Amino acid sequence: MEDFRRAYLRLCKEAGLEPQESVLVQLQAVTGGTRLDLSGQSLTVESCAVLGRTLQKDTLFTELVLQDCMLSEEGAKLFLNGLCSNTTVRALDLKGNNLRGAGAEALGKLLVRNKTLRRLVLEWNALGMWEEGFSIFCEGLASNSCLTQLDLRNNQINHQGAAELALALKRNSVLEELDLRWNNIGLLGGRSLLDALQQNRTVLQVEMAGNNIPSDILRAIEQSMEHNADRQSALRESRSRTQVLSKEIQNLKVEKGRQFVSLMETIDKQREEMGRSSRNSSMRLGQLQEALHERKSAVNSLTAKLQMTEAALALSEQKVNNLGDLLTRLKLEKTELMDRQSRELKKLQEESVLREGKLLRETNSLSEKNHQLKNKVQELDRRCTAQQDQIFELKQELTNSTGELKLRLAQAEERLDMEKRRSKQALEDMDSLRQKEVNLHEYVESAFGQPVVLVQELSRVKAAMVTERAQAEEELGKVRTQVRLEEQQHLSSMEEKLRSARQSRDEAQSHCAQQKQTITELHARVGQQSIEMDALRRRIDELQQDLAGKEQEKMAEVTRVRVELQEQIGHLQAERTAQSGLKEKIAALEREMKALGASHREALLDKESEISSLLERLRMKEGEIQRMREDEAQRASFLQNAILTYVQGSPLGHYSPKK
Repeated sequence: MEDFRRAYLRLCKEAGLEPQESVLVQLQAVTGGTRLDLSGQSLTVESCAVLGRTLQKDTLFTELVLQDCMLSEEGAKLFLNGLCSNTTVRALDLKGNNLRGAGAEALGKLLVRNKTLRRLVLEWNALGMWEEGFSIFCEGLASNSCLTQLDLRNNQINHQGAAELALALKRNSVLEELDLRWNNIGLLGGRSLLDALQQNRTVLQVEMAGNNIPSDILRAIEQSMEHNADRQSALRESRSRTQVLSKEIQNLKVEKGRQFVSLMETIDKQREEMGRSSRNSSMRLGQLQEALHERKSAVNSLTAKLQMTEAALALSEQKVNNLGDLLTRLKLEKTELMDRQSRELKKLQEESVLREGKLLRETNSLSEKNHQLKNKVQELDRRCTAQQDQIFELKQELTNSTGELKLRLAQAEERLDMEKRRSKQALEDMDSLRQKEVNLHEYVESAFGQPVVLVQELSRVKAAMVTERAQAEEELGKVRTQVRLEEQQHLSSMEEKLRSARQSRDEAQSHCAQQKQTITELHARVGQQSIEMDALRRRIDELQQDLAGKEQEKMAEVTRVRVELQEQIGHLQAERTAQSGLKEKIAALEREMKALGASHREALLDKESEISSLLERLRMKEGEIQRMREDEAQRASFLQNAILTYVQGSPLGHYSPKK
């Protein structure tokens, strides 16, 4: 409110005018309201112009009351021009301001340009005095799209203004209440208004009292208003029903959309859960399969190792068998050599009995050597048997050993080669001794065959024998020392071999124990892995069963969801059928409304035709009455003339007053 007052003062100052004191008082009296009442204030042209400019951009007042303000034509024009661009005023009261042609033109422009005015009071003005101004006002009313209440009481509207107003009402489609009381509309104006109101469908209330309009026209106007009211009520009812139905349909659509969205969300959630569970189960199956493949690869590697160890053991057994065959052949060869040596020694002993003592001593020494060789051979046999026993034990132990025994078998083969070389060396020595004995035997035979030569050569032989004996003793000493050394070396080597064999046996035993332990561990691992594989298989079976159960649950859930969807689709179809039924009902109601409208129109046309016929009869009756009146008037004039002539012709005519 204070903003409006300041704007009014500012515009007055800009225009160089003194603010009107009464307007300021009324502005100060308005506190917090939206109604500006300037009734009874005589507003000047300048005040009207400033008020119009102030109201152009005002957003506070919604109702303006300017009753009996004695507005001039120019002041009203300036004030109404300012209201043309206002967007908040809903009601305007200009009662008793004697508005005429210019005011009517300004009001017409206001109705054309203003889009917010709903109620206009123009009581006690003179808008109908000037036909041009009132026609402009009616054109503005025809083009207006917001005014619903119009008060035109006591505006001196004649039948021509009523015809202009009727043309405006034919084009107007928003006006609902029209007050035309106490004007000069008359019969012709009433007919034109009746014709317009019969075409207009929005005017619900028309006040026509005090206009010299016949009662039948007023009743026809009231009937048309009743028809409009019935039509508006039917339209409102149909609109309310359609709005209710549309709201219900919209609510049903929204509800079904929500239900469908919630159903799709639940289906998506179930699908996500099923996909998550299937992914987890597939990941778990993949992990279990990877673990199973790893276990299978470990078992395959262990089986490969076992096969390698078995192959190595088979090779070692084959080598042991080959060594055993070699030892048996060596034993046979040694037995054959011993048999040969024994036979040869027996022969030599038999021959040495016939020879001399020297030869006997030599043969004894040779027999001792042979005996020593036999002892050596026996020792070798014992060693061979011991080695065979060791080899047998090693063979038994090597059945559980691994590929590390290859080196030890190679060492054993080297040792056997050394023994073979040594046995070959002993055999060569035995062959050389045997050759010497053969030479001696030949020499003895030659000596016994030539006794004469023996005697001669006896001395020489004795000398040779002495030399040979000395040489033999020397050789025997050398051989003894060499044999002792060889025996010591052989003993030391055999002790080393024994120690190495013991060490190898201990190592083989420890290795065999380790191999047994590893084999037991491997067997335990294999058993554990088999148990784990069984557990994994059982787990896989359980998971497969779970997957089958999940699949069954999923299928059951899918079938359930499908059934629910089908049920919901059935419900939706039922609702759709219901909606289609409602639409059919709405269409039927619309058809009924159309039929009722057609029947109403036909009834109206019938009534109009009846009214027109009645009016025609009324005009005819009025014409007849008029003729009868004229006839009566003529008769009365004739009678009066006759009476006058009679009176004038009578003696009393002299006393009658002159006209």
